[in-house]
Amino acid sequence: MHQILKYASHRVHNSYLSTRLRTNSMSVPTSPPGNAGTIVPENGPRILPRLLLLLCLLYVFLVSIKLLSGSIKMMGAGAADGLFEGVSNPFASLAVGILATVLVQSSSVTTSTIVGLVGSGTIGVAAAVPMIMGANLGTTITNTLVSLGSVGRKSEFRRAFAAATVHDFFNLLAVFVFLPIQLWTGFLHKTAHAITGTLGEWGIIGEAGGTYESPIKAAVGWASGGVKHFVTDTIGFEGTTAGITVLAIGLTAIFFSLTAITKTMRVVIADKAEETLNMALKKSGLIAIALGAMVTMAVQSSSITTSLLVPLCAGGILTLENAFPVMLGANLGTTITAFIASLATDVAGLEIALVHVQFNLLATGLFYPFQRIRAIPIRLARMLALQAVRNKIWVVLYVLFTFIALPLTLMYIFK
Repeated sequence: MHQILKYASHRVHNSYLSTRLRTNSMSVPTSPPGNAGTIVPENGPRILPRLLLLLCLLYVFLVSIKLLSGSIKMMGAGAADGLFEGVSNPFASLAVGILATVLVQSSSVTTSTIVGLVGSGTIGVAAAVPMIMGANLGTTITNTLVSLGSVGRKSEFRRAFAAATVHDFFNLLAVFVFLPIQLWTGFLHKTAHAITGTLGEWGIIGEAGGTYESPIKAAVGWASGGVKHFVTDTIGFEGTTAGITVLAIGLTAIFFSLTAITKTMRVVIADKAEETLNMALKKSGLIAIALGAMVTMAVQSSSITTSLLVPLCAGGILTLENAFPVMLGANLGTTITAFIASLATDVAGLEIALVHVQFNLLATGLFYPFQRIRAIPIRLARMLALQAVRNKIWVVLYVLFTFIALPLTLMYIFK
């Protein structure tokens, strides 16, 4: 077991170092031929093409959300009901959110898919709320993998593993608090419905209870329609077969477009992101939360933001208390992806995007302002890290239980 962990740590550590070296190499100013001593701003001549590429990728992402919604309708009511039959149970829905995010290593992909399914009417807003909570849990496995880069150095690994798992404990505690309240009262989806209803009355998103006719939705309609026509008319697929084909195209496009968006944004603002985080850590907690959210919105990945903090904590440069508010900000910033996805759906898609924002805002509002409550996830993370240093089997058991055994057990019991 020790040899396996040592091998994994070596692979992850080398991967992290190579990423940092590539990032640092991009930030080195260079001089063009014939202009010795002249410093060219980072990515200066390449920024515009990358921004144009980013806009194209965003368009592909929105088209993929539209395809996802349309594919479910193409399958027919019976096939769609059978496909998502078990999701009506909230605990099974929570497990689906965890497993889906662990598999694709991106909560943005999971939440975007959920928005598309809700927007198509396949899943109700209330049924999708636990999925959103599960996506928050599943995305934190990335931090744990990053922390394995320090597994061979006890003190460093203890700090790294604590920094990785404090995000886990925060999200777990948030689910323990708000999922029972949601199941009892339905306050999250009811509040989101009230907000969209008010926006409808004000004429911002059309009539209350009607469809959300955004101009972006109309712009992506012809492209998604072209894909569906290609599948049905050119290839000749019909019914469920056509729906599954379009669904596969949509899911693939979501995954690759979001991956490309993240990589493009990371190249464009790589150094700026790290500078912003460094500035955040010197400010008050609320400013750190805000800047953590801004960085995550920019790079379209909470995993990138939080993973930058793990090696800093491992090296003793940061304490958990300093890094924690930035992680909370990353939780808030990642909700922007669901909002972008909702632009290609109806009002229900916007409602589940609002649910995502509410959940993360309420969790932050509950844990951060009060010192004793804020200390709970930090204390739990340090206790687990201490056990992990004493016996590496705790690392394996923790990962297997939290991200695999727990969701599979929930799905089996509540199927």
